[in-house]
Amino acid sequence: MRAFTRFSYSHSDHKAVGRKPPTKPRKSASQQRSRATVDALVEATARILVKDGFEKTSTNRIAEIAGVSIGSLYQYFPSKEALVAAVIDRHNEEIMAIVRAALIEVADMPIEKAVRRLVTVAIEAHRINPKLHRVLAEQIPRAGKLDVEAFNREVHTLMRAYLDSHRKEMRRIDLDIATFICVSTIEAVAHNTVLNQAETLPDRIVRALVDETTRMVVGYLRPPA
Repeated sequence: MRAFTRFSYSHSDHKAVGRKPPTKPRKSASQQRSRATVDALVEATARILVKDGFEKTSTNRIAEIAGVSIGSLYQYFPSKEALVAAVIDRHNEEIMAIVRAALIEVADMPIEKAVRRLVTVAIEAHRINPKLHRVLAEQIPRAGKLDVEAFNREVHTLMRAYLDSHRKEMRRIDLDIATFICVSTIEAVAHNTVLNQAETLPDRIVRALVDETTRMVVGYLRPPA
């Protein structure tokens, strides 16, 4: 079950021959100073990715922009792929924090109002730094498999709990299937909106996307008239 974010990876997507660069950090930052160093490195990586793309991103350039020595960079990250993975993880967490709050917020709302809110929030969340979002979506195969299963399970659990508590508004349907279809539909619209230059879309188009996606999901859930 996928979360609203689409940061996923399968080995079949990776065509490179030979050993993949390591993507796990060497160590976690526990002290304030070390956390500041890691934050600077991750932020510098994001800026360079957006401006220059993956191929022109290098650990030397990242260290320079972050104001950190190359030795300090390698204390925390073994490769630029590991830094890209850290950027993806941070961006994913920013989106998930918004989605998580929305799923809790709609717990007592009727289905149509709740779905409309979730679609709106999903699109807004994916529009956080859309240029970075697009670059990261392209870099998933290089960054390797990311640990997004916890996010996926959380979204699935919250959405399923919502549907379970609103069964009286729904037709008879398997809740696991309904959860998968609802989450996948909302996530796909939100993600593809960003990939198609969401920041340049007129507000009326975004509103139309919310309206039509809400109509589709609610129509799927409710019993026929």
